[in-house]
Amino acid sequence: MTTPILEIKNLSVKYGAIQALTDINLVVNQGEIVTLIGANGAGKSTTLKAISRLVNPHIGQIIYNGQQLNHLTPDRVVHLGIAHSPEGRRILTRQTILTNLELGAYIRSDRLGIKADIERHFLTFPRLGERRNQLAGTLSGGEQQMLAIARALMSRPKLLLLDEPSLGLAPQIVREIFSVIRQLNSEGVTILLVEQNATLALQTANRGYVLEAGELTISGVASELLNDERVRKAYLG
Repeated sequence: MTTPILEIKNLSVKYGAIQALTDINLVVNQGEIVTLIGANGAGKSTTLKAISRLVNPHIGQIIYNGQQLNHLTPDRVVHLGIAHSPEGRRILTRQTILTNLELGAYIRSDRLGIKADIERHFLTFPRLGERRNQLAGTLSGGEQQMLAIARALMSRPKLLLLDEPSLGLAPQIVREIFSVIRQLNSEGVTILLVEQNATLALQTANRGYVLEAGELTISGVASELLNDERVRKAYLG
């Protein structure tokens, strides 16, 4: 039997007078990769920000492992086991790679475990290990994306929110990052993926949802969405 790790019920979000999300309902089950696809401005990033409590829901419920998130602070959400790798990476450019990773573990006090996790992520992303004392702002776009994902993993999340991990990256780097996404999932991390490359997202995910102008219009098994004529015309070229 599938167990929901995340349930979003009748979620609406407003930015002032602008309705960003309207009556969103979605479920992410334990162990899945679920993707949200849609055009720019459809509300994908807003959905992730609502889950991680960076924006406030207007109405609706966000439930993680049976617990309401609506009134929690963002740091409490991290403590519960959710990490958010944001669009645009948002790394600390004037700090080293190592410091960025250490700050990603700010909720933890197990120094040996933190050190071990940093070395493990350097094995996953060897380029980061080679440059561990380099300022993060001097990294390439792909390396910065790797750092953003590794930093999110430092809190040992059960649910990882990934926002546009392939944006602006060369195809080879995109392949590397999506290989890591599949590896993380195989190791037990549940992933909610926002991705502008709809084909790649649906090839990677178990299930998908399509957002249009702040409303969910289509959902289903990812392999079926790949062959859905409406999805193909709008997003798969």
